[in-house]
Amino acid sequence: MTAEYNVHGDIAVITLSNPPVNGLGHATRLGIANGLSRANADAAVKAIVITGAGKAFSGGADIKEFGTPKALQEPNLLSVILAIEESSKPVVAAVHSVAMGGGLELALGCHYRVAAPGCNVALPEVKLGLIPGAGGTQRLPRVLGVEVALNMIVSGEPVKSEQLAGLPGQKLFDKLAASAETLMDEALAMAREKADLRPLPLVRNLPCKHPLGDAYFQFARNMVKGMSKNFPAPGKCVDAVEAATKKKFAEGMLAEREIFINLMWTPECRALRHLFVAERAASKIPDVADDTPQRAIKSVAVIGAGTMGGGISMNFLNAGIPVKILEMKQEALDKGVGIIRKNYEAQVKKGKLKQDKYDQRMALLSTTLNYDDLKDADLVIEAVFEEMGVKEKVFKELDRVMKPGAILASNTSTLDVNKIASFTQRPQDVVGMHFFSPANVMKLLEVVRGEKTAKDVLATVMAIGKKIKKTAVVSGVCDGFIGNRMIEQYSRQAGFLLDEGCTPQQVDKAIEKFGFAMGPFRMGDLAGNDIGWAIRKRRAQERPNMLYSRTADKLCELGRFGQKTGAGWYDYQNGKRDAIPSKLVDDMIVEHRKSLGIEPRKISDDEIVQRLVYALVNEAAHILAEGIASRASDIDMVYLTGYGFPIHRGGPMHYADQVGLFNVVQSMKRFQQNPRDDAKFWEPAPLLAKLAAEGKTFSPAA
Repeated sequence: MTAEYNVHGDIAVITLSNPPVNGLGHATRLGIANGLSRANADAAVKAIVITGAGKAFSGGADIKEFGTPKALQEPNLLSVILAIEESSKPVVAAVHSVAMGGGLELALGCHYRVAAPGCNVALPEVKLGLIPGAGGTQRLPRVLGVEVALNMIVSGEPVKSEQLAGLPGQKLFDKLAASAETLMDEALAMAREKADLRPLPLVRNLPCKHPLGDAYFQFARNMVKGMSKNFPAPGKCVDAVEAATKKKFAEGMLAEREIFINLMWTPECRALRHLFVAERAASKIPDVADDTPQRAIKSVAVIGAGTMGGGISMNFLNAGIPVKILEMKQEALDKGVGIIRKNYEAQVKKGKLKQDKYDQRMALLSTTLNYDDLKDADLVIEAVFEEMGVKEKVFKELDRVMKPGAILASNTSTLDVNKIASFTQRPQDVVGMHFFSPANVMKLLEVVRGEKTAKDVLATVMAIGKKIKKTAVVSGVCDGFIGNRMIEQYSRQAGFLLDEGCTPQQVDKAIEKFGFAMGPFRMGDLAGNDIGWAIRKRRAQERPNMLYSRTADKLCELGRFGQKTGAGWYDYQNGKRDAIPSKLVDDMIVEHRKSLGIEPRKISDDEIVQRLVYALVNEAAHILAEGIASRASDIDMVYLTGYGFPIHRGGPMHYADQVGLFNVVQSMKRFQQNPRDDAKFWEPAPLLAKLAAEGKTFSPAA
């Protein structure tokens, strides 16, 4: 049952009961409609209260139905709201905890509204590339005023009920309850008080104007345009709210619906809906049950006070978890703690962190030069140099000192976690926790599952990832895991493009125009070109037949490691991060090209984008087939949160689905004919070839 019906004396109560957030799926909508009919047919019932069970009034549309025909199946939400408005008996919404999206639109359709303090109120549809579609853009401006309502609709951010109730002249809430505990009693009392009052008030009948009219909406459009590059929905929110001020209610509703339906099928909306579902799916591990017991993580140790170690430590300090950092030398410890302090002080100066919070976080931080001092930590994360011999020494020491049941994690970005686990007598406790730099900022956490990693270790690490506000994605063990294994092919293509006639800035500009935060050469300069150089040297020994452009190696031989040395693919001025095209690098590329006997050709931006993106897609298809990633959407989450893939394109796998896998394969076959490229790599991965031949996609819901 997803909508319960009870009678309290002469008041009928309809309680939404569709955990976890009382989503307005078809069964719930039907339950509300049936409850309204039943109450109106019962002479003993004088009024009706609608509320939500558990920890929400309603979070809006049921995500399981989102974008499917079932979402529109009658009674759809518009029909339910109309039935509430047309009820012959007053309907009071008892709003608590969460009233978002369709949940808020449902409340706006009621004749009266009582809210508990602390309730999060929002119309977040814009975050899915949509506008509210059940009257939100037409009713909210009528109860809150145009400017407050438009700000809420364009941002999609929640506002507390008491903040809204305190606005002068607001008509959203008829009453703010004394507490969540008294909400139902106060709602029932209001229902009895209003039982005989007629006519019943309707939000649709309230006036809706802005004193500045066209001038205000033009200003709003200009503001939104600057903030919503690549996303049409925020601008359409302005159009819909403007319609509320200029059209009759029924006409405004038609305008809202037309905009909503048109947005539903845009690539940007598809991408954002995919991201919404993918983010939630990433936390699910197919063979690890949701109720798997977790280990308590009350304290954390971090090995290494460098850039990564310091950034990793800040995540736990931010979450209120004590951290002890170990280094080999006091000087390195002092430097690392100084950088953490400096990062926090910068936040305090900008007003992003209060002084007392800063003091609390620093009080949770301690340091040591002795492994034995780590023995009581529940989780230890090593963030030392990316070399197996160094990792071996660390893990043998950790195996010696850490208490039984402690989780031993490596921040390795490419190395074999199974081999690292073999350095201990407790491989079941070893896991990869690959943070991305800067670790205190980047959202992605690759959780690398070793052959012997225990299920409770995985469950614990996924939960702690959520606690420190990371998007955790599980990867199996292979060289580079998901993200760096794919980026190798992306980088190889970037190198081949230089050999064939491109400049670094042409490649970067093309992929940045596509929407990447940063092109491959600017990214290399930021990360440090010497890191890629070290990985290529190792892989050259392990995979001698793999083809690479030698241009990046030549750059490193010149000592141009990127921003940290003031010179990489680009030149950099002291204290600035602006990438300045380098004549020296351009000349070096030309000379190298001549030495290979290559006649440069003109390469289009479309070819640059396709070769870089489809290189990611093809390698990802191998990763999926090998079971390194559980689902295509996990790969998208890795690239959206860790590698700057454009959000409005939904990740490499979603983008390939939208282009059409048949078309992707045809392009790859063209690239196979390129004599300067790696024809073997462009042989479509078996999974990709199979899906393309069958007319299918990586994601069943694409």
